Amino acid sequence: QVQLVESGGGLVQPGGSLRLSCAASGDFFSINVWGWYRQAPGNARDLVAGIKSGGLINYADSVKGRFTISRDDAKNMAYLQMNDLKPEDTAVYYCNAEVVRIGPNDYWGQGTQVTVSS
Repeated sequence: QVQLVESGGGLVQPGGSLRLSCAASGDFFSINVWGWYRQAPGNARDLVAGIKSGGLINYADSVKGRFTISRDDAKNMAYLQMNDLKPEDTAVYYCNAEVVRIGPNDYWGQGTQVTVSS
């Protein structure tokens, strides 16, 4: 099994910053792809940013220039630095990992709430 644990969410004023972290543990060899998703009430879960093991990164248009995804393979962790936060960024943020292992290879964290409000 593989476990993903997110941290770093909270309440922040518009224009503020937060840094989300996601730690992976369990029986896997490596992590191919990390992804950060978000889901606001009544909406689908959408990709915010993704980073592959080779370093290829993609962002949703709505966060380009404001959010930065990164990974630390030695620690099996991923991060999402969020700057210039806007009220429309309010959502539950989930990390996702596609891991290399025998068996199921797609896992989700439990989610962390990010609220942007004055």
